[in-house]
Amino acid sequence: MIDDTISKIEARVQSHEHLDETRRRELLELVGRLKSEVDELARTHQEEAQSIARFAELSTEEAIRTRQNPELRDISIQGLNSSVTGFENSHPKLVQVVNTISHTLSNLGI
Repeated sequence: MIDDTISKIEARVQSHEHLDETRRRELLELVGRLKSEVDELARTHQEEAQSIARFAELSTEEAIRTRQNPELRDISIQGLNSSVTGFENSHPKLVQVVNTISHTLSNLGI
């Protein structure tokens, strides 16, 4: 399920026509790092890992929509950030990746 969700994110980023190539590469690299970190988390916290992947998918979808709703984008990004709360000590790389993704997605709306 996590792999499917990550694949959907990658496909949306790849196919989005309004993303410049630099942002596209940056997001795809971050999604690759997210996949690695979420896969590691899933070994011990499957439900939380799935939740993080789903919030990442939703946040990406909201951030790259052609007609954005800034409120929905911000809410989805806030959910993504909240999904990693409590993993700062045990999975700091995951938290760092999620924070970077959140920041990048927020900046897409500028």
